[in-house]
Amino acid sequence: MTGWRKPLAFVKRDLTVLISYPMAFFLQFFGIFATILMFFFVSRVFGGAASPHLAEYGGDYFSFVLVGLAFSGYMTVAMNSFAASIREGQMMGTLEAMLVSPTRLSTILISSSLWNYTFTSLRVVFFFLIGALCFGVDLSHANLSAALVVQGLTILSFSALGIVSASFIMVFKQGNPLDALSGVVFSLLGGVLYPVAVLPAWLQPVAWCLPLTYSLRAMRRAMLRGASWGELLPDILALVLFAAVLLPASLYVFRRAVRRARRDGTLTQY
Repeated sequence: MTGWRKPLAFVKRDLTVLISYPMAFFLQFFGIFATILMFFFVSRVFGGAASPHLAEYGGDYFSFVLVGLAFSGYMTVAMNSFAASIREGQMMGTLEAMLVSPTRLSTILISSSLWNYTFTSLRVVFFFLIGALCFGVDLSHANLSAALVVQGLTILSFSALGIVSASFIMVFKQGNPLDALSGVVFSLLGGVLYPVAVLPAWLQPVAWCLPLTYSLRAMRRAMLRGASWGELLPDILALVLFAAVLLPASLYVFRRAVRRARRDGTLTQY
C-alpha cells in the first residue's frame, strides 16, 4: 500500500479540484451526449456510403464512430496531461520541489496523469452506455477481457507521446509543436471517424505506423464483433511493440530534458 501512497495523493488532489467545479463536470458529460447525438444523425445520412468498408466491424457506421470518439480521448489525455502537469508545476513553483524529492521521475509523471486517465476511462464507459441504452448499439457479444488489454496497451503507447510532449515544455516552457502536429496526423490517419481503407493507397502505410490505428481496429473488433484473442493478436502485439519501444525512449528523453533544465537553471522559469 505504501507504493500507492504518492499516486493516490495526486489522484486525491485532482479529484478535489474537479469536485470544486461541479458545473464543469456536468458540462463534460452533457457534451459527450451532444456529440453522440450529432454523429447519430450524421450516420443516418451518410452511414450507408461507409458500410461497404466496415464489414470487419459489423457494418454499422454509428457503432464504428462511437468507438473512435470514445478512445480518441486517450490520445488527447496523453498529449495534454503530462505537459499540463509540468506547466502547472512551473507556474505554481512546485516543479523544482517535486523533482528534487526522492520520488522517481517516472512516478511523478505517471501519478500526475493518473486521474486524467481514470476520468477518461469513465468517459469511455459513458460513451458505451449511452450508445447501447439510447441508440441501440449492440455490445452483447463484446470481448471485454481483450478490450481491457487493448485499453491498457493504448494508454501505455499514447503516454510515451505525452511524455515527449512534456519534455518540450520542460525545455522550451511553452509552444509545443508536437501537440498540434500529432493531433492532426492522428485524427487524419488513425481511423477515428472513417476506416483507414478509404484513405489513398499511398497514405495507408503511414496510417499503419501509428499506434492509434491498431488500437481502434482491435477495440472495434473486440467490442462490436466479440473477436477472439487469436483474431486480435496481431494488433495486440503491435501495441506491445509500440509500448516497449516508445515508453522507455520517452522517459530517457524526459530525463535528458530535466538535466538540461537543471544545468541551465530554468526549472523555476515559465
